[in-house]
Amino acid sequence: MKIAWGRNVKVKRQPSVPSSKPGLPFGFDSDNDEAEKEERREASTESPVTKPTDSAESLQRQGDKLAEEGKYHKALGKWEAALTLMPDNAILHEQKAQILLEVGDAWRALTSATRATELDPLWAEAWVTLGRAQLNFGEPDSAILSFEKALTIKPDCDEARSDRQTAARLVKKRGQLHSSGLNANKRRFTVGENVEKCKEHEEEEKDAAL
Repeated sequence: MKIAWGRNVKVKRQPSVPSSKPGLPFGFDSDNDEAEKEERREASTESPVTKPTDSAESLQRQGDKLAEEGKYHKALGKWEAALTLMPDNAILHEQKAQILLEVGDAWRALTSATRATELDPLWAEAWVTLGRAQLNFGEPDSAILSFEKALTIKPDCDEARSDRQTAARLVKKRGQLHSSGLNANKRRFTVGENVEKCKEHEEEEKDAAL
């Protein structure tokens, strides 16, 4: 599976702190200047809007680097910490799903990818990741629908087209195995019947001898 960290990263502009005296010229001397400067410093360091976002983005970058180095569990830790600060970040959920697929946790990958598509339903790559998670979880029929959704959004998505073909082959193979399994069950039943008939025949022969 092709892994891509930080796909479609969306840069968010940080809000600026407006001046409390927008009409005053630069260099205006006021008795409250120092107090205003202190308030601005506190706003820039304690604001619940700016600082958590900065921290989350830093954690996301650290997770990206760890993932590129193959340190998947550490990357997961960074991204999960970032998600506590930005729980509605579709990119983080999608990247987390990719990592979970790499470490073999298909169920958690499925839930993370599903969340990514809920947050950004027009992101084709998120639907591809969801389809792969569904394949790994043993749901090829659902995977086909996810890949088709990705192709609807992005018709030239080669990954979605290729993975859809894989899912279709698995559905076909499952049907063949299912048919084979029914025949096998029938054969086992027939063998059982033959065994019972053999036993009945032996008992009849014993009765006749007596």
